Amino acid sequence: MIPYASAAAAEAALGRSMTRAEAAWFRYSAGTPDYCLYCHNIVFLLVVYTLAPLPLALLELRAPATLTSPYKLQPRVRLSPAAFFRCYKDTARVLLLTVGALQLVSYPAVKMVGIRTGLPLPSLGETAAQLVVYLLVEDYLGYWIHRLLHTEWGYSKIHHVHHQYMAPIGFAAPYAHWAEVIILGFPAFAGPAIVPCHITTFCLWFIIRHVEAVDTHSGYLSTTYHRYLLN
Repeated sequence: MIPYASAAAAEAALGRSMTRAEAAWFRYSAGTPDYCLYCHNIVFLLVVYTLAPLPLALLELRAPATLTSPYKLQPRVRLSPAAFFRCYKDTARVLLLTVGALQLVSYPAVKMVGIRTGLPLPSLGETAAQLVVYLLVEDYLGYWIHRLLHTEWGYSKIHHVHHQYMAPIGFAAPYAHWAEVIILGFPAFAGPAIVPCHITTFCLWFIIRHVEAVDTHSGYLSTTYHRYLLN
């Protein structure tokens, strides 16, 4: 919640006029508690998880195999609509029960590390620099945690669930044991904990992270990589 009674008071505190983005943020968040702003992440997560994998899923279900097979990692595997829906339903349930529940109780940690909600909004340069840090931190920590999950104990007890979809699809990106969903959330949160940011950057970071996960689990090669293999 922005602690100003009016836009004029906010601009007086800033010592300048608000940008269009800041004015829009003021109108949206001025009367919204910080806890509610933080919980927007749950909505963003479900929206991104629903929409990001959809284009390739529809392509696989509707397009002829001759069109999609050259770009698939496992061209002979074609899942049914029921399999796609079952994956979506099971994963959405785990996300709501784990990530959703974690969001509801983790707000004190977010405030403690210094995630802010007020004005001014971060510049594009600041946002980009923070996102680069978050990507590097998450990539490093996520790699080692993934290695640990591939140990005999980690795989048999937790990680084997994620590999039930041996032919990956975007909807299966977060398909995992509930414990793995929580464990892999820590590398994603580590960057903002090290370099605190604005809540808008925080939400953008988790959107990007989720889109990246959907892309790497899509089961398709990029056109550039496909041409590289052919050459």
